[in-house]
Amino acid sequence: MPESVPVRCPACRRAHRFTAPSYPCACGAPVAPPLDLDGVPGTVGHRAWREEWITLRCGCCGLRGEWPRPELGCPCGTVLRIPVAGPEAAAVLTGRPARPAFRPVPIRTARDAVTAAVLHLRRLGHEDVRRADQRPPSGIGLAGRGVLAHVDPSDRPATPRDVECLWLTAMTESSACLHFSLAGYAEEARARADTLGVPLFLLGLDGAARPVNAAADALDADGA
Repeated sequence: MPESVPVRCPACRRAHRFTAPSYPCACGAPVAPPLDLDGVPGTVGHRAWREEWITLRCGCCGLRGEWPRPELGCPCGTVLRIPVAGPEAAAVLTGRPARPAFRPVPIRTARDAVTAAVLHLRRLGHEDVRRADQRPPSGIGLAGRGVLAHVDPSDRPATPRDVECLWLTAMTESSACLHFSLAGYAEEARARADTLGVPLFLLGLDGAARPVNAAADALDADGA
């Protein structure tokens, strides 16, 4: 069962019960962060990419990956960062080594969209996914060994410029590339992606990344 700890908001003193979220490893085993039962939750005043993620090791296959740091939103508006035990650890909720169906994480925020994209990249075989060094004109850039991805969590369809900027950046770094969008793609963007061979994925609110062009279909079928 997932770990659960009592949490008290330092702002309004309201008591909560926090249960550690679980995420699917590439091997299929659900991985959850081990919570520090004696730790004191901190408040999130500002966002910094490096503070958003923690390194967890799957207890089933031993694979290390970057996963969202556990947080709890209090009704008073305070966001609490839940302490995690150890600098690098993991808890596996079920230890079956066989790979079950991929289970995405529902998307409610822009951060969830990035998490969904990271999980899909890992499913495709890219385990070392991180924030890209070069920031795209819009959205969020992700990078792994030999791959670049653009995640657009906005409510506007991706444009041809979004696709071209991603492709050009990938060309300069000799990397493959793929695009994730929450609002879909303009017709011209899909046509440009087909010309350049850029895989396009549509992020559903259920967290699944669905291929929307032939390049994405091929990538999704064959993996990285």
